[in-house]
Amino acid sequence: MAETLPLLTGSEVADWIRERIRVGRFVPGQRLVEVDIIRQTGTSRSKVREALQRLEGEGLVQIEEFRGASVKSTSLDEVRQIYRARVALEGICAADFARHGSAEQKASLRDLQAQLDRCVDERSPERFGRLNLEWHRLVVEGSGNRTIAELLKRLNVPIHRLLFESFYDEARLRRANADHQRMVALFLASDAEGAEAAMRDHIGDGFETLSKIESEFYR
Repeated sequence: MAETLPLLTGSEVADWIRERIRVGRFVPGQRLVEVDIIRQTGTSRSKVREALQRLEGEGLVQIEEFRGASVKSTSLDEVRQIYRARVALEGICAADFARHGSAEQKASLRDLQAQLDRCVDERSPERFGRLNLEWHRLVVEGSGNRTIAELLKRLNVPIHRLLFESFYDEARLRRANADHQRMVALFLASDAEGAEAAMRDHIGDGFETLSKIESEFYR
């Protein structure tokens, strides 16, 4: 049975499409047929077109004359640019979280880290990937910078499909988690400078890993 939602605004339709791109329901190159989206969201053609134009502006959707809209493919060079932006933005968030994050937020991050540690021990890369997103979201949220949070939300959608089980083999899992453990210690010590440097290194290492396994995603 097709999913039916209450009448949505253009912004909400954009969120609906963006989430399906993020989780891989809509894949690069796939056509986004207006009639199908209207049927599934219960909204109007004008709202769907507004959403698609919004997503085109974000670089997630490509609209071509006579062909309509499709999910935009992301090149390795575009991923490189996204990671460079993430290095700067998440570095700032890490410093601000170390300085201004509440004791409750830091305790939550420590508890989340314990779950990540168990994922490594239990070799659960898919769950690690989901918790990793939550870990980074908590740092960004705890930084208090809403502008950066919104920017990162958009930046992370095109690369989310790459961060699944094939990205996290056992060695990569342990390396990424060691970075997390080091950063949690810096956050708890309120070491803003150290946390920013560690986050920058961590994000940079993530791109280097993707570069080495480029053939897995860009064939």
